[in-house]
Amino acid sequence: MAVTTVRDRTAGRLLYLVVGLAGFVTTLDNTVVTVALPSIQQDLAARLPSLEWVATGYIMTFAGLMLAGGRVADVHGNRRAMICGLLVFTAASLAAGLAAHIGALIAARLVQGVGAALTLPATLAVLAGQDERRRSQGVAVWMAAGAGALALGPVVGGYLSQHAHWSWVFLINVPIGLATIGLTLVAVPGRAGRAAGPRLDLRGLASSAVVLAAGTFALIHGPQYGWTSPVIVAMAAAALVAAVVFVAVERRAADPMVDPALFRSKVFTGGVLAQVLWGLGVNGVFFFTAIFLQGVLGFSPTAAGVAFVPLALLVVLVTPLAPMVERRLGPGHTVALGLVMVAAGMALVAFLRPGDGWAQLLPAVCLIGAGSALTMPLGSAVLGAAPEGRGGIAGGVFTVSREISGLFGIALIGVIVHEAGTFSYGYALGLLAAALLVVVGALISLAALP
Repeated sequence: MAVTTVRDRTAGRLLYLVVGLAGFVTTLDNTVVTVALPSIQQDLAARLPSLEWVATGYIMTFAGLMLAGGRVADVHGNRRAMICGLLVFTAASLAAGLAAHIGALIAARLVQGVGAALTLPATLAVLAGQDERRRSQGVAVWMAAGAGALALGPVVGGYLSQHAHWSWVFLINVPIGLATIGLTLVAVPGRAGRAAGPRLDLRGLASSAVVLAAGTFALIHGPQYGWTSPVIVAMAAAALVAAVVFVAVERRAADPMVDPALFRSKVFTGGVLAQVLWGLGVNGVFFFTAIFLQGVLGFSPTAAGVAFVPLALLVVLVTPLAPMVERRLGPGHTVALGLVMVAAGMALVAFLRPGDGWAQLLPAVCLIGAGSALTMPLGSAVLGAAPEGRGGIAGGVFTVSREISGLFGIALIGVIVHEAGTFSYGYALGLLAAALLVVVGALISLAALP
């Protein structure tokens, strides 16, 4: 019995390590490249539009193929999907680091996103198959790893670009990817997928990819081209048409990619909605925060970057404590408490004025970081509500809701900032609007989660 217990604990720790590494490396590439762009521009003689594709190409294929990646995991097995995704991601990272011209780098970034879209939903699907305790702890590790990656991305990218070469921004993924593949082979059980032997819904896969990829393109490049420009209108129209096709296809499919039964679960639907509202608020506002800190509060670029570190550290430190709070308060009350804390921190930032400094900013940042950590039960509840064999698509829906809601948030808050007249006033209004969205998410959590 003692030997079995030790083996179970070791297996659990290895699984958490796999989840953490997979979440870390795929999230890191959202931000690590941004600081390296000037070095890439100089070395590869790249123009600004090409640099924008280097920065956003990964996000487009990552978000655009997330649902497809989740369904691949359900059909072909979680371990197989994870290993394939990590192999693609690692090979594309190597190609990006060795790229000799900008076109090759952009192509490698697009393929990196494909690998990440296969990897991350399968990682969450592995957690969906665990008991409640392991699932909660696994989601906590995943969230902490993602927060650490977001905070360390600009720091790592800046250091490597300055002291080594910009190529190491991508090459650093290679040893991490290979280590994660090896651990996956050991820690993740091999399965052939669902016993019923479902087939991939290719029409659903294709239409969902068009919805997400075209919508992501429109949201990312809307401010650059103009929201009424022909290319953005065409992309938005393509996303809308593809969404109608997707719904029609899924209603008729014998084995749909996204089973409508998922959304009949109050826990699943409520958890996804709360996640969307959190993403709309928090991610939308933080896009403009660096400008606010430097242009209004007078922070240096370095100090503005450091301002995000306490937030990420608190997410990392508080997330492991969230399961204990959840056991005392229940998932719904824990998530609602966290979202209210996030909204309160955002409201505090809205009332900062020129001349304010760290003493005024730090309490708000700490509230947002600790509150975000307490939203961890959202992921566990959504994955736990998924029927057997649907963990991959549940993980895909949850993660894509996080990515897309952030892009929608940037667009929404950007409109508020633009229409307000002055940046400072518009940023404050945007913060308060975002805080209201987060509070609505808290109310949904109370109603939907146990």
